[in-house]
Amino acid sequence: MNGASREALAAARESLDALTDNTSVDAAKLAEELAAVTALLHREVSLRRVLTDPAQAGEAKAELAARLLGGQVGGETVDLVSGMVRSRWSQSRDLVDGIEELAAAADLTASQRAGALDDVEDELFRFGRIVASNTELRAALTDKSATASAKGELLRSLLGGRANPVTERLVVRLVTAPRGRSLEQGLESLSKLAAARRDRMVAVVVSAVPLTDQQKQRLGAGLARIYGRQMHLNLDVDPEVLGGISVRVGDEVINGTIADRLEEASRRMAG
Repeated sequence: MNGASREALAAARESLDALTDNTSVDAAKLAEELAAVTALLHREVSLRRVLTDPAQAGEAKAELAARLLGGQVGGETVDLVSGMVRSRWSQSRDLVDGIEELAAAADLTASQRAGALDDVEDELFRFGRIVASNTELRAALTDKSATASAKGELLRSLLGGRANPVTERLVVRLVTAPRGRSLEQGLESLSKLAAARRDRMVAVVVSAVPLTDQQKQRLGAGLARIYGRQMHLNLDVDPEVLGGISVRVGDEVINGTIADRLEEASRRMAG
């Protein structure tokens, strides 16, 4: 998002945080209702254009949203969405993206309250690795000819009882309503959002053998010093790296593997 949309989303995030700081608010229900609003606005293109029309007064758009949603969703959801349409958005799609993000954030808040946020983060990462290594599964989950209900049933058969309910809800929503994103992009966005709930960054760590608890602690502390933020480690084991570790934080890659050093030596020799 750029410009006005980025500012509007930042304000919406603050509103959600203020709302969910109150433990009497049902964060899971809030997530479900925000997801329903996302689906509505994704489907009704003309409506989202009206709600983001810069020529219309913010208060008039908020009143329209309240009339449409009142009685369909709870008051907290109405207040959040009304506040969002008061803001200025660069593109109508940005509003829908923002509401969708709030839905995921509310679900993650529910897992955080239950002390399960770390589990959800790890499960999202592991599911991404499973999909990446299983071409048949990925094809089934991204098949445009398959119905959303069929994909949902497949995911529930895979994740039901094996993953945290929040993980299951997030993945089912992503797969059944991708809204133009690839499965990999969606999972990465969810992982980053989960990390942000604790103001943490995500480091994807690949090593030849599993790291010990002490190694993980040292690595996490070192990365936290480098980036100035608490770091969540997503760990993967790949014997092909031969030794050492490779760390990716966002778009930055820190390579310290034997395979990487051998490749660099080969390039120098060839040069």
